[in-house]
Amino acid sequence: MCFMSSLQAQGIDVSKYQGTINWRKVAKSKKVKFVYIRATEGTSIKDPKYKANVDSASKAGILVGSYHVYSSKTTAYRQFANFKSVVVKKKQDLIPVLDIEGHHSGRLDMARVDKLLELMEKEYGAKPMIYTSEKVYNEHFTGKRYRSYHIFIANYHSTPTVRYTLWQHSTKGRISGIQGDVDLDKFHKKHSLYDILMPKHRKKKAPAADTTATKTDTTKRDTAKVPSAKK
Repeated sequence: MCFMSSLQAQGIDVSKYQGTINWRKVAKSKKVKFVYIRATEGTSIKDPKYKANVDSASKAGILVGSYHVYSSKTTAYRQFANFKSVVVKKKQDLIPVLDIEGHHSGRLDMARVDKLLELMEKEYGAKPMIYTSEKVYNEHFTGKRYRSYHIFIANYHSTPTVRYTLWQHSTKGRISGIQGDVDLDKFHKKHSLYDILMPKHRKKKAPAADTTATKTDTTKRDTAKVPSAKK
């Protein structure tokens, strides 16, 4: 598989809501070069289509990444354990994504978010990309500590006015091999597929970890150790 041949490639993100996907048809359409696949949400939710989507998309020649949907109801450690239990590092072509939906506006526990970002980076060897709305980005992620993170912005009406690497510009995409609508993603003109590849696929050495990253989680409920992943 050639990772560098389509740097300005377009992509999609999918979950169980797309049903059973014919990844061979998706690949043949030549419109999709990468996909982010929902893996988990919160402490216990695992997408039932995740493994099949990862295996089939990879087999079809599409670059694969995984995302976790953040929950405000549970600890960073438990959310990370859920993600780690299903997301196999060696199967990832793209850096992981932490999905923070717009309804978290104004009420994010940033100590918990920082800890989850830290745990994901340590396990997968790359800073996660942060997916969110412009409103949540402006409220929580404009600070210096987040400048080294790639941002994935959802905006279905106009070009984002905040910095971003990926832009989820539509939820109404139509792709051969997928029944119904699918999210469509494209890069900012200053960014490319290279920026979100896992370090093992990059020609240059990955950037050193941000030394300003949070070392501890001040959220009391997050002081427990990471639960062992289920076999």
